[in-house]
Amino acid sequence: MRMTRSFAVLSMAGMLAAVGAYAADLTAVPTAQPKVAGDTAPNVLSPELAEKIVAQGATPLENPSADFPFYGYEGNGPLLPSLGSNVEATKTEPDKNTYLVLHGLNGPDKLYDYGKRFLYQGHELGKGYITRINLDADYAHRVTLLATTDTDNKPLPPLDGSTWYPWSHRLLFSFESASAGGVWQATPGFPSIVDHLAAFGHAAYEGMQADPHGEIWVIEDAGGKNGSGAFAHARQPNSFIFRFIPKDKSDLTKGGKLQALQVLSKAHAGAIVFNAADVNGDIGSQDQHDLHTYGKAFDTRWVTIHDTELNGAADFDANALAKSSGATPFKRPENGQFRPGSGFREFFFDATGDTNADTEAGEFGGFGAIFKLTQSSPDADHGKLTLFFKGDKSHTGLDNCAFWSDHQIVFVEDAGDTLHGQRNGYDSAFLFDVRVNYADPANQPVRILALGRDTSATIDSALSGSSGFQNEGDNEITGIHISDGDPGIDGLLGAKSPRPFHDGWRVFYTQQHGDNYTWEIIPSGLRHHDDNDDHHH
Repeated sequence: MRMTRSFAVLSMAGMLAAVGAYAADLTAVPTAQPKVAGDTAPNVLSPELAEKIVAQGATPLENPSADFPFYGYEGNGPLLPSLGSNVEATKTEPDKNTYLVLHGLNGPDKLYDYGKRFLYQGHELGKGYITRINLDADYAHRVTLLATTDTDNKPLPPLDGSTWYPWSHRLLFSFESASAGGVWQATPGFPSIVDHLAAFGHAAYEGMQADPHGEIWVIEDAGGKNGSGAFAHARQPNSFIFRFIPKDKSDLTKGGKLQALQVLSKAHAGAIVFNAADVNGDIGSQDQHDLHTYGKAFDTRWVTIHDTELNGAADFDANALAKSSGATPFKRPENGQFRPGSGFREFFFDATGDTNADTEAGEFGGFGAIFKLTQSSPDADHGKLTLFFKGDKSHTGLDNCAFWSDHQIVFVEDAGDTLHGQRNGYDSAFLFDVRVNYADPANQPVRILALGRDTSATIDSALSGSSGFQNEGDNEITGIHISDGDPGIDGLLGAKSPRPFHDGWRVFYTQQHGDNYTWEIIPSGLRHHDDNDDHHH
């Protein structure tokens, strides 16, 4: 079915049949929720969908500490500021969700049965920690604080991305910091044992995805320098796509090879590389124009930038090595996933862009993009890169993603307060069909969620910019996650065709900032989960 601006409204029978068919024909939400100073706004979903809260910022941890008393707040102030004050607790911003069905996990209460369904998060702001939402548990045991330090007793950094690595039975978490970012691994039980994985080096890592060979694809989100003059509202491409090849899949602490993606130019001999000498020349280059032009296919190859067997285990700057090794920079890629049914031969990833409506780099990726990387196998050294979708003012700041079916993928926005005001609209989640030609302007993605703004975020938005204020403003969408929780190798995202709401497949996202709600999306009219709907072991 071709998705157009005049997307037809389905009958109720058609809605239920579509949801039951897994490939979603969801009715488009017509517009984003408008930004109105001082006003809250509800979330609006496609009428076939509803949502329920699985945790929120003020949910108390079952094992609180003075520093970490709640799911989404540190213990350093009130949850809401007093009248006339801007002092409030740090909002920890639970981020990327990872859903797992695991048996025999314990918690702080040795006599309690925690069930088998769990949702894991790192927290992106303030002091770092890892939480586990116990989806089968009662309110008193709903959220467990798993870890605040690593095995060297070092405090965890703020954590962003997460994924499950079945070969070592560890969760992986990333820290999005150019100067100190990296990857950590954590056991899923209580208390969690957390190790820093030095072989990834440090970079502003965010999204992570494992392939069937045990290689880990890592997406970097490092903002580039601002341009000047003709590109005063645009930023230089400064982020890379990485692939880590472990020496021993059962123990990632043993190191391995880190590679970065290189894209060969169509405008000149050689690769598209970082231009340290000319920021504006990089922003407005023919290479960037070509990368963001429909119909062009680019040859790619992976270049090894670090190998622990050759280069040792000392700390290194992965971003700097990617630049010096001739890898290709993008405009803030954040997340990516393998397409189900492709045999892990197709990898879709986004680039956030400049998150500014005034960007002068619209034809050079200023509003971001979605790319498709095709290889003969996920461990191949060469491939082809094509533009799948070029962003615009109404579809930009693309961040987390998740496949809804084998040919439909959801990308969510993190456009930011400035762009919210510029376009008078908050963030949205869009459903894209990988079979559709988005070069045709008649074809548009389907908005399935128009995010609103909760009370706390509305207060924070008014306080933003005031002296000493520490929290964010408007809400954003993060952590979109569609999974059946299978912890085996066959459960890797991309190995199975997703079946939302059937056979144990569940859909989650977090309304970050403000009240920090983590939601489960469910079919409208159905507000329970069938305990007999898990069919894997």
